[in-house]
Amino acid sequence: MKFIKEKNEKRRDYILQKDKKTIFGARFISSVLALLVVAIMVSYFYFQ
Repeated sequence: MKFIKEKNEKRRDYILQKDKKTIFGARFISSVLALLVVAIMVSYFYFQ
C-alpha cells in the first residue's frame, strides 16, 4: 500500500493523491492546527 499516489500512476491502493486539492487541504489543515497551538500557548501565558 502506497501513502501518496503520483498523478500519472495507475494504482488503486493509496491513501492520498498528489493533486492540487489534496495539497491545498493538507496545507489548510496544517495551518489551522498551527494557529490552534499558537492560540493555546498565548492563552496559557496570558492567564498565568
